[in-house]
Amino acid sequence: MENVSEAAVTNVWIISLVIGLVVTLVVATLLILIRNTARDIRAGVQQIWTEGKLVANNTIQIPIYLTVTNQVAAKIYAAAAKIIDRSAAIEQHAEGCPGCPACILEHPGDN
Repeated sequence: MENVSEAAVTNVWIISLVIGLVVTLVVATLLILIRNTARDIRAGVQQIWTEGKLVANNTIQIPIYLTVTNQVAAKIYAAAAKIIDRSAAIEQHAEGCPGCPACILEHPGDN
């Protein structure tokens, strides 16, 4: 080892330090990229969680609204049945009454 010059040892140390610094910078850059990607994933997961809770909340309310909808539909159906019956009665009256508009105007309480 006595034949190795002091300049050669210094050069090896400088090259080693430069390589170590480059490796450290590359590793730090990769770690920063991983951290940023993890933050993006976390933000995406948070958004999915929030939207999932909103969907679940809406899904829970479906039976409540379905019951109300069915009640309203039953009332509409009953009203439609009455309209059909009454329109049939009007049609029957109109077929047998030649002066139907006058009949309605003269005797409004009879119909």
